[in-house]
Amino acid sequence: MNRRSFLKKSLGSLFTLLGLSGGTFYYAKDVEPILLHVNKNTVESSKIPKAFDQFKIVQFSDTHIGFHYTLEQLKELVTKINGLQADLIVFTGDLVDEPQNFHWDNTIIDILKELQATKGKFWIYGNHDHGGYGTEVVYNVMEKAGFQLLQNNSVSIKLKDAAFNLAGIDDLMLGKPNINQTLAQVNTNLFTVLLAHEPDFADKAKNHPIDMQLSGHSHGGQIRFPFIGHLYSPAYAENYVQGKYTLNEGRFQLFVSSGIGTTRLPFRFLCKPEINMYTLKSKV
Repeated sequence: MNRRSFLKKSLGSLFTLLGLSGGTFYYAKDVEPILLHVNKNTVESSKIPKAFDQFKIVQFSDTHIGFHYTLEQLKELVTKINGLQADLIVFTGDLVDEPQNFHWDNTIIDILKELQATKGKFWIYGNHDHGGYGTEVVYNVMEKAGFQLLQNNSVSIKLKDAAFNLAGIDDLMLGKPNINQTLAQVNTNLFTVLLAHEPDFADKAKNHPIDMQLSGHSHGGQIRFPFIGHLYSPAYAENYVQGKYTLNEGRFQLFVSSGIGTTRLPFRFLCKPEINMYTLKSKV
């Protein structure tokens, strides 16, 4: 750890201790984690066909159900997402916090099944999905809920006589990611969206024919302070933690969702949970 990182983490820990010991503790634990908001972005590109102008992609990520996030809250999330009238819904990983300890039944399937999108629902594995022997059980739940897995592969999203590519890579930490396999069937002339749980994969993805990457994993840091920023982010979410980043002189756009739930610590401070909506715009 370099001096700057050490000072940042030391000051952050001190502020956390002082701030969360008072009324802020209640806010960070019981208020902000339920202040779900919709983060809206417009994505403009000359590669987006006119047929997809105003096409809406809704992303949700990192629900971590079971760790201070309930199935009742998931129901509310589904209602809010359906209210956005998405054309396409994507889930970018970490459905439950501890798959090995979660009580799996049809309830979670029935809730996720209610999500509606005209052009389908897709998902990728996160590290918590593979962890705790969850790989197969999470797959079965998402499959029964009407989600299609993207695991080192891609699909073509078609509308009228136009299309764009939607690709998904396996989790970096506990999966077997293979970007060449992922893009093997991609038409490089089309606009390409990559789902990658860990945002730092963008440093590799930017060297491939990808226009936009959607990620989660970081939780936006969960706890943030003015002038300091986030106190901690997990591996593979250290370079890109929250919000929008542009690479390759603007040709590659990365969006990092702050996610829905929490993990490790049941707090959010200056880092509200979010649904992300991306409205495509054809650039003439």
